[in-house]
Amino acid sequence: MTALPTDEHAVGALQALVRIPTVSDRDPARVDTDAFERLLAELARQFPLLHERLEVSRVGTHGLLAHWAGASTERPVVLMAHLDVVPVDTDAPWQHDPFGGEVHDSPVGPAIWGRGTLDDKGCVVGICTAVEQLLEAGHVPAQDVWLSFGCDEEVSGPAALEAVGVLRERGVTPWLVLDEGGAIAGGAFPGVKAPLGVIGVTEKGTTSLELVAEGRGGHASTPAPNGPTARIARAILRMEKSPFPASAPAPTLELMRRLAPHVPLPLRPLLSRADRMAPVVTRALLAAGPEAAAMTRTTVATTTLSGSPALNVIASTARAGLNIRVMVGDTVAGVVEHVRKAVADDSIRIEVVESGEPSPVSPMDEPFELLEDCIGAVFPDAVATPYVMMAATDSRHFTAISEHVYRFAPFRMTKAQREAIHSYDEHLGVADLLDGVRWYALLIERLPS
Repeated sequence: MTALPTDEHAVGALQALVRIPTVSDRDPARVDTDAFERLLAELARQFPLLHERLEVSRVGTHGLLAHWAGASTERPVVLMAHLDVVPVDTDAPWQHDPFGGEVHDSPVGPAIWGRGTLDDKGCVVGICTAVEQLLEAGHVPAQDVWLSFGCDEEVSGPAALEAVGVLRERGVTPWLVLDEGGAIAGGAFPGVKAPLGVIGVTEKGTTSLELVAEGRGGHASTPAPNGPTARIARAILRMEKSPFPASAPAPTLELMRRLAPHVPLPLRPLLSRADRMAPVVTRALLAAGPEAAAMTRTTVATTTLSGSPALNVIASTARAGLNIRVMVGDTVAGVVEHVRKAVADDSIRIEVVESGEPSPVSPMDEPFELLEDCIGAVFPDAVATPYVMMAATDSRHFTAISEHVYRFAPFRMTKAQREAIHSYDEHLGVADLLDGVRWYALLIERLPS
């Protein structure tokens, strides 16, 4: 495949997008719409062939949906990413300007630094550069290709739902949907030297609850026992002591089975029979730390707390926000009931702020095998494997029109890089960006007739 445009173009395009702070917010009034407009204009400037030859339309406020007509319409493919980013904590110790898009050295070599390089403008640039290269080379995909770029993924906004609505109206039933999610993850498991090409075949549901305790309040000089803040604190501790039941779902067991040849010798018999030794594998994951334990159960994190507005005032209302990631096999209704029983306090009200069920598990058949094959071609040292994605993506909405929805970003990411997502010092290696472009191009080239 001819490398057109140049590698420098892909790097420059990502730098340009990172420099535009497209921060989304749940309150539309707080969104800098001018930044999103500038980003869309920059995309058109960086990828002129894509905008000239594909049918490109707006979705939602600033999302894009582009249609590349292929030789066949029988098995259409949707490639997804999102244009928005999370805010930057100005007190965090960023080494470089988070909206500078600067290239500096890093442990992975020269890298583009800044908010969105990994989540998710790197995927936007990877997809668009691959499409631009293939258009320049005169390539016609074997199947219709759709590009769906959301503008409010980070706040669970409606743009992806609107894209699904457009596709449904046009009678499009995707053969394959691919969004962000997994990666070529280095250092993912202790004792495993090979990186893992983790492909999310499902994702946990995202649900948010608030625990609310109310009381008389009053002057802090005359406190009464068992006030709202004390009851909320007790409820949080009770939740900590009442974790959800653990059991490794089928994708996690298959991940363990595929890891068997790469773990230390004493562990190989256990992992090679993971599907027949699920309880033992589950206990091992629980003992391996928070990241591994989260692969086995619904998780609860207390994320927000509020009480009195002043130090000398007893709160009349205290609140605790719970962010819950619902495991495959569990339900939101079951989660609420579990929380109610764990809190064991009828005076505390449970409010459902956001409700999201886990996504269906996509099969590991031909579309999944295509992703595996492309991983093997571009990242021959990686072990391709399914997994349960912990976070939420826009692709969860596409399960309404396709049973083959997967989550994978074709970039090498160290553990430190994965920890930088939604945190500080987010960066993507230059060589890794270019490998990602190669991977997307190969995927399009290998679409079956």
